[in-house]
Amino acid sequence: MRNAIFAALALAAASLAGASEGLDGPSADRAPEQPVSAALPIADQVVVHKGERRLYLLRDGQVLRSYHIALGLRPQGSKERSGDFRTPEGSYRLMRRNPHSDYFLSIQVSYPNAEDLQHARARHWQAGGLIMIHGLPNELRHPVDYYESTDWTDGCIALTDADMMEFWLLTQDNIPIDIEP
Repeated sequence: MRNAIFAALALAAASLAGASEGLDGPSADRAPEQPVSAALPIADQVVVHKGERRLYLLRDGQVLRSYHIALGLRPQGSKERSGDFRTPEGSYRLMRRNPHSDYFLSIQVSYPNAEDLQHARARHWQAGGLIMIHGLPNELRHPVDYYESTDWTDGCIALTDADMMEFWLLTQDNIPIDIEP
């Protein structure tokens, strides 16, 4: 499974970068191709507009990509505590990548931040955690169109598998993610 994921990532990277040679092989009169990773436009910020169900990848303030997303089962309002099925709102960072997730790839969001913790503690609640950006479940429980048309996560941000692969390739750890209502 792992090798299949990485092979698919490499293939996607090549297609995203447009790194294909002619049928006759490399041309002697052109410079060698740069590594695929150097050719990809790497985002420096992620912005989520929950009400629009859109995630935007930005580089120097310009939109690189825009994706349709699914949110937590109760998408209105910000996450307040563990088990509320809401997607948080606020400023966070992308933290840790997991190619062995129960979903098609996942990247952890740094929820809860200090403000989220203070809010939950003042109410004697657990803030929750493990908010991820991920693809579809590895073991589907519904038809694929359900995941594309419904808010279905426990509070995470979900993309299609193809969009998740591209998101994985175009982001790095520790970039900011702003999740807005």
